[in-house]
Amino acid sequence: MNKSTILTGITTTGTPHLGNYVGAIRPAIKASKDANASPFYFLADYHALIKCSEPEKVRHSSLEIAATWLALGLDTKNATFYRQSDVPEIMELTWMLSCVTAKGLMNRAHAYKGVVAENEATENTDPDKGITMGLFSYPILMAADILIFNAHKVPVGKDQIQHIEMARDIASRFNHIYGEHFVLPEAIIDDNASILSGLDGRKMSKSYNNTIPLFVPEKKLKKLINKIKTNSLEPGVAKDPTDCTLFSTYQAFASEQEVTDIRQQYAEGIAWGEMKKILFEKINSEITPARERYEALMQEPAHIEQQLQEGAVKARAISAPFLLELRKAVGIQKIV
Repeated sequence: MNKSTILTGITTTGTPHLGNYVGAIRPAIKASKDANASPFYFLADYHALIKCSEPEKVRHSSLEIAATWLALGLDTKNATFYRQSDVPEIMELTWMLSCVTAKGLMNRAHAYKGVVAENEATENTDPDKGITMGLFSYPILMAADILIFNAHKVPVGKDQIQHIEMARDIASRFNHIYGEHFVLPEAIIDDNASILSGLDGRKMSKSYNNTIPLFVPEKKLKKLINKIKTNSLEPGVAKDPTDCTLFSTYQAFASEQEVTDIRQQYAEGIAWGEMKKILFEKINSEITPARERYEALMQEPAHIEQQLQEGAVKARAISAPFLLELRKAVGIQKIV
């Protein structure tokens, strides 16, 4: 039985936070141990250049993200874990795909349209002000990430579905012109995936500067949890867990029975200070073992690099021969 290829990329522009952990990293780590799947996880450092022009930030983020995944128990024997820039076939495929992709398709990309709308709202005479070709065409790079390994499934958030649809369109166009080479990928949406709110109640995001970094020291973690916004209800007054950041965050870490117990304590008027203490202890107990491994790994960048290079070798064992096949298909090959 052929294994299903599953692919996930992580852009190297920041420090992993609790929202990343419960929404993407934790389920992906679990999937990496599935013997019936062939998982690919990569550091999307070329994608990072679209948003970030600080080389040291990209480098350090790559180190932090790789250390995070390894510390949390990524099964690198079953999964292929690599850095995007270590697989040059991705970039060559990006150009091939660019040559069959209609500009009109890229015009419909949400990120591009969003910046154009912002420019028009501020009455800029140039609707494309500040838009680079990287931003405009990055769905093609994303398609190359997926298609170079003929990934069957790509776990994404709802805001990323369009990119998978574009990858399917691009693959179909290439297949129509040059023959059947690409599997059409399928977007996998986990409706049960947790989406955490940040310190201010909005979605936890680096862009809002409201995140709780995953592996901050215990004292810092406690301090950040104490900053989570709550209402002014006094202890003893019944509280509604609906739309409560403390409750929803606890729910992402706790068992069903623990959630039921806390829900009852809300009805009985639990004090916010007590709830924050319970939340800290719950998160800290789950994170502490991995935090210790993470801190050790951050002191051994050579070990992390070795893991990434071993992953690149595994990845290129697939991408290099496939790229030669694609070269032949488009007519770029040796004369003799």
